[in-house]
Amino acid sequence: MGSQLHNGEMRVVGRLVDASNATLLCEIGEDESAFQVIYKPIAGERALWDFPEGELAKREVAAYLVSEALSLKIVPETIFREGPFGPGSVQRWIEIDQSVDVVPLAQGDHRSIRKMALLDVLINNTDRKFGHILPTVEGEIFGCDHGVTFHSEDKLRTVIWQFAGERLTADEILIIQNFIGQLHDLGLDEYLSEEDITSLRNRALRLIDDGSFPFPSQEWPAVPWPPF
Repeated sequence: MGSQLHNGEMRVVGRLVDASNATLLCEIGEDESAFQVIYKPIAGERALWDFPEGELAKREVAAYLVSEALSLKIVPETIFREGPFGPGSVQRWIEIDQSVDVVPLAQGDHRSIRKMALLDVLINNTDRKFGHILPTVEGEIFGCDHGVTFHSEDKLRTVIWQFAGERLTADEILIIQNFIGQLHDLGLDEYLSEEDITSLRNRALRLIDDGSFPFPSQEWPAVPWPPF
């Protein structure tokens, strides 16, 4: 699937109409080898006042790279490539378990939800909604929609606050320390500015210094609206 993901022809088969930016369901490959992806072309991005124009797709890829570097495996494989409507992010489609009520799942203490919370703190996710949490029938949990991340100013907004104030485990601290050591070898400079990468590093250092998950800020809304 890896080579096909990068080079296979993408055929648009649908559109996610609830998304604020152009979000297209595409198929790559033929017959039994065909698989689906989510394609977000830069051309379909809505301009935001606080993020650089035409950069959201690249931040999707950067979030995947950080998740992998931290060994969290929370973000589905995501790359940046040409598509039917120009360059954009392409992410492996996750088939969710429709029987799972995502609200209590997101508010619980599942190990993958804690991983997601840790990732969101580091990438400064401004938009972790319930609908961005993807449980699978295999029992895995993934997160999607990471376009509005990595801002140099603290803008964390999430529906996952149950770990606020909890101490980081020794394993979590080690993971973050290792991540800091390899930060400049991840190729993030292809997708983020130098200021964004410096801010990412500073958040990681601050998280280690604090030794615990942060509390919601009193200076901006702590939960995205709407939360779904």
